[in-house]
Amino acid sequence: MSGPSHDKSLYRERDIVPITRALLSVSDKRELLTLAEALAGAGVEIVSTGSTAQTIRDAGFPVTDVAQVTGFPESLDGRVKTLHPAVHSGLLADLRLESHEEQLAELGIAPFQLVVVNLYPFVETVASGAQGDDVIEQIDIGGPAMVRASAKNHANVAIVVSPDAYTSIIDAVAAGGTSLAQRRALAREAFQHTASYDTAVAAWFVDNDGASNDGASNDAGPDAAAPASADAFPATVTLGGDLQQTLRYGENSHQKAALYARPDGHGIAQATQLHGKEMSYNNFVDADAAVRAAYDFIYPAVAIIKHANPCGIAVAKPKAPDAIASAHQRAHECDPVSAFGGVIAANRIVTLKMAETVKEIFTEVLVAPGFEEAALDVLKTKKNLRLLQLPEGFQREDTEVRQISGGLLVQDTDRFAAVDPAVTAASWTLATGEPADEETIVDLVFAWKACRAVKSNGILLAHNGASVGVGMGQVNRVDSCQLAVTRAGDRAAGSVAASDAFFPFADGLQVLLDAGVKAVVQPGGSVRDEEVIQAAQAAGITMYFTGERHFFH
Repeated sequence: MSGPSHDKSLYRERDIVPITRALLSVSDKRELLTLAEALAGAGVEIVSTGSTAQTIRDAGFPVTDVAQVTGFPESLDGRVKTLHPAVHSGLLADLRLESHEEQLAELGIAPFQLVVVNLYPFVETVASGAQGDDVIEQIDIGGPAMVRASAKNHANVAIVVSPDAYTSIIDAVAAGGTSLAQRRALAREAFQHTASYDTAVAAWFVDNDGASNDGASNDAGPDAAAPASADAFPATVTLGGDLQQTLRYGENSHQKAALYARPDGHGIAQATQLHGKEMSYNNFVDADAAVRAAYDFIYPAVAIIKHANPCGIAVAKPKAPDAIASAHQRAHECDPVSAFGGVIAANRIVTLKMAETVKEIFTEVLVAPGFEEAALDVLKTKKNLRLLQLPEGFQREDTEVRQISGGLLVQDTDRFAAVDPAVTAASWTLATGEPADEETIVDLVFAWKACRAVKSNGILLAHNGASVGVGMGQVNRVDSCQLAVTRAGDRAAGSVAASDAFFPFADGLQVLLDAGVKAVVQPGGSVRDEEVIQAAQAAGITMYFTGERHFFH
């Protein structure tokens, strides 16, 4: 169904629109009184609702309650305030048309030239941990209706959704009115604002599908890992984000780039930069990969990333002296050459001892949940080192989205449950050899988790909770095995190995066996598993099948 149409010859040109009547209804009251003072001083009639009207009135500025305009009281605990023809006719009247002007006069309705609305704090409410009806009540209805109506009618109305625009509106009032270009820019921002808001609401419903109004859920718990069914995905996906910064360039210098952040996000996009040069596109990609790797572990862990691949990952026992510094030192020792110019992520607060080590190594970015003051003092002596502090409540997204030509791919996030290594290994199948001792099991679980951070085909060798050789991103598994062994050198002997997917032939495994690997963990499931098992048996090593793979493209 198409909307109403008019003879274009009936439209009157309208650029500068003086502001004589404004509608204000805001949940974010920053700088509200500054705006109210300017409007009142210019003789603008202010119409307002609820607490906004009360705030303006208490400050001594004249204000008309919206109930006086509608002749209908605010009702249903504030759910109905502005949803009335006396309001929306004043928002939607296109005064470029004489017929609209005449109809307003007949109805006794005055038009608005300025609308200032920001929406109920839905995202903030969800972030606070609220559930059920407490969240539902923060779904704004009247606000988006006013914003969209005013934005549609930007030929006549200026719509403001953020206090950041107040200064430009105050200047426009003083200059005689808003320009068409200004109103059009504000309308674009308004539609982006409501789209982002609706995306957050839709995402909450997807995340809370099946939850009752009191927030209860039928989920089996944080360690449940059932595959999503096809109907678990919404019919429409809308990606929303607010522009955080324009980056110097993209992956290469000839590409433009920018960072957008989801309002409800708690990830790298919301991290606080404490020091250093401006983050680049590649810095963000590598920092995200580093955090992804480091946060797979329940123990203190450090991951060092270069071009989205790990050149070192290590964990330390929680009771180890300065555990995070130890984890960093051992991660660095995996491949010191590749670690030059790398990105480091820690899953614990960075200590002074770790900072003193990092200071001596050329590093692009160091990201962590926090930094000791003394550590910051040391690290800030490196003027170009970017220091990122993760937001409180950092968490990975439940789903991952990747753009492809003409569309998007969406999948559940691949993650490991934060459980003791023995719990992880309990689900494995011993394919050959003797059951591994506790120390070897711990190393195998470490290698299995760390290998997930390696681009496929991925092979990772580990010893004593640290990677010693990594083979990544090769087009066949034999090459990945050879690369891992080459990087490990003498350290390959006595190490354990993890493969992100099964060995299609025994040749890749044989490379590891010839290097002296003592135990292997892999998904299994190849049609030639028996061939691979025979090679492992001939070498007298222990090999486990996990029953799941962890490709990472």
